[in-house]
Amino acid sequence: MKTHMAITAALASVVLLGSSGSSSAQKAAGPSAQNYQNSSGSADAAKPEAADAPAPLAPVLRVTSVEVLRSTHGPTLDIVRVRGLASTGGWEEAELVPLTRGTPPDGILELVFVARAPAEASNATGFEVVEAIFPIESNHPFKGVNVRSATESVRVKEFPGYAEGKAAGEDCAKCVGKIFLAKGASAAASRNAGEVIREEQLPAGARVLKPGDGIASADSNPNRLTVVVGEDGRITSAVWD
Repeated sequence: MKTHMAITAALASVVLLGSSGSSSAQKAAGPSAQNYQNSSGSADAAKPEAADAPAPLAPVLRVTSVEVLRSTHGPTLDIVRVRGLASTGGWEEAELVPLTRGTPPDGILELVFVARAPAEASNATGFEVVEAIFPIESNHPFKGVNVRSATESVRVKEFPGYAEGKAAGEDCAKCVGKIFLAKGASAAASRNAGEVIREEQLPAGARVLKPGDGIASADSNPNRLTVVVGEDGRITSAVWD
C-alpha cells in the first residue's frame, strides 16, 4: 500500500510533551539488510533480507469527540483526549500528531488524529472505535484545540472543554445486496426503507462503480469506500481500499 499521508513528529512544538495511542505496540523491524558474496566466491551479491516495514500512517476517518482535561494539582497539566472512528478494523497505534509549531496567533493548537492503516483493502464490516491522548505541559500558550480527521475537524475553543463531531452515518457493513439509489432518485413505493442505500448516506468521498464505469485512479486510500453496483441495481461489493 502506498503511503497515504506523510506526517512526522518533527512538527511538534517545544511546549508539547508528546502523544500516546491506545492500540498495540509498533511491530519490530526485521533484520538489517546486508550485501555479501555467496559461498562460491562469486561476485554476485545475495539479495538483502526483507524487513517488515511498518504500515503507513493515515488520518482516521472521523473524530467523534474531543475532551480537554486539566489536572487539579500543580504543576498544571492539560490532556487532550480524542475519540474517533476508523473505517474498518485493523487500524493500530492511534495517536495525535501536532501541526502547530511555536505559538499560533489564534491560540489554537492543531492536531491530526492518525493511526496505522491496514496493509490491504478491507471489506466494509463496520467502523472501529479508536482513541488517543495528547498531554501538554504547564504554561503553554494555547487557549483551544482543533483536531482533524480524514473528513472533518472538531474544535474545543477553551481549556478545559468538550466538543462532539457529527453523526458518523452509514458504515456500509450491511450494504451488500441492497438497492443503490443515486442522489435525487426515488425508491419504488413497494420498497422497504431497509432495502435501499441512498448515495447521500454513504461516507464522504465514497466511490460508486456502476456497470460500464471505469476507474480513473488505482491509488490506495483506506478512507475511501468503493461501492460496486450490479446490473440489477443492487450493491455487490463495499470495500475500503
